[in-house]
Amino acid sequence: MEQQEPIFEESSADQVKAWIQENLRIIVSVFIVAAIALGIYSYSQRTDTLTDQDEATLLETKGDEKADTQTPSQSKNTVKAEVKTSGVVVTTELSQETETSFIEKAERGNGQTHLARRALAHYLEKNPDSSLTAEQKVYIEDYLRKNSGFRSSVTPNTSIEFSKNLIKQSIEKSKTLNERQLQNLKKYSARVSAYR
Repeated sequence: MEQQEPIFEESSADQVKAWIQENLRIIVSVFIVAAIALGIYSYSQRTDTLTDQDEATLLETKGDEKADTQTPSQSKNTVKAEVKTSGVVVTTELSQETETSFIEKAERGNGQTHLARRALAHYLEKNPDSSLTAEQKVYIEDYLRKNSGFRSSVTPNTSIEFSKNLIKQSIEKSKTLNERQLQNLKKYSARVSAYR
């Protein structure tokens, strides 16, 4: 009996080895499919996290910050409050309105697009336009970002000024987009939680 056990083990090992060799293609295919599925899942979780971070960044308030000194042309009623316009929550202490522009101040995690989105939200608060779609708003943000004249990197407390005329011009241009251009912008507007 002692001699039969090692032979049985060798035959089992040989059977497993033969089965793996016969089914190697299937095993490799399963691993590839699993890797692709894991990659897709990881990517979808990352984009959800990024949009959640955008929203969380907009909701943060800095209670210990002092209001900046305003020039005479700036609005005297900068108030520390949250305003929700078109799904975008903005903290007004980070925004100032002058007669001709909106000045948006960056928080940690903000980029030029975040500030352009906030300026657009303030403009639409004062000049409502319910005909704008999410895709048109994405176009407007990008247009403002590219044409604001700001060319440096954005850091906390960076301020960018968005002219009211520039915002109005970008809204007018967004209304001239054709159907193909709007379809192309859908993939970007879907990532902005404020426009869903």
